[in-house]
Amino acid sequence: MQNGGARDRTDDMPGARSSTPPKPTIQVLERAFALLDVLAAHREPVSLKEISELTGLHPSTAHRILNDLTTGRLVDRPAAGSYRLGMRLLELGNLVKARLDVREAALGPMRELHKLTHQPVNLSVRQGDEIVYVERAYSERSGMQVVRAIGGRAPLHLTSVGKLFLAHDDPQRVRAYATRTGLAGHTRNSITELPRLERELATVRAHGVARDDEELELGVRCMAAGIFDDQGTLVAGLSLSAPAERLDEAWLDKVRTTAARISAALGHRG
Repeated sequence: MQNGGARDRTDDMPGARSSTPPKPTIQVLERAFALLDVLAAHREPVSLKEISELTGLHPSTAHRILNDLTTGRLVDRPAAGSYRLGMRLLELGNLVKARLDVREAALGPMRELHKLTHQPVNLSVRQGDEIVYVERAYSERSGMQVVRAIGGRAPLHLTSVGKLFLAHDDPQRVRAYATRTGLAGHTRNSITELPRLERELATVRAHGVARDDEELELGVRCMAAGIFDDQGTLVAGLSLSAPAERLDEAWLDKVRTTAARISAALGHRG
């Protein structure tokens, strides 16, 4: 446990690297965080004795800090000598969740993926029977013309991200989609028959990723992974597009990892 003296400040110097997360500079905050972590690890109220043992804090010290946290409604005391997380944390969490924006969370990771692959990276969401492109990271170095700008739309069954959303629908909804749209094709590679689409969606479910093999645009192939929120709901898809002959299968893991990183920023725990 940290004493009240000066701390080693080398981790604050430019270029310094540390293998452990930085600690609070105020000792009482460090102790409060430790108390909250212990309560977060237990579904049921925790006794003061157990809290003291788990944190290494003297019971009187833990009791004093817990009392202040109770005053602030960050901790609740359902019975004398026992504690649990308070409702104020839920209120604050809901405020944070309301401010989370998938585009804001995705933009930085998308740019990093583009720097690694030098290919266009797209963020898309579902609207009805189509996907809508809401963000893109690309440059002229990709050697590929960007056909659909931000705000552009495309049918679900012809795109990698669209297939992700269809794969999360039940079979009845997929059949209803096929009936409504007629599964119209854009290229000779387009999936235009329901049995073939159902087989494709089964593959998507099995592997957690989807592909577009020149089904929307000839000469363009895509790979995509889903982005999920804290409730495990598919809210968007991240896709990488490339000229058909240059799509590198090694990029698939990078797409998957980047999508998982964005999901984590939205509160998804995997």
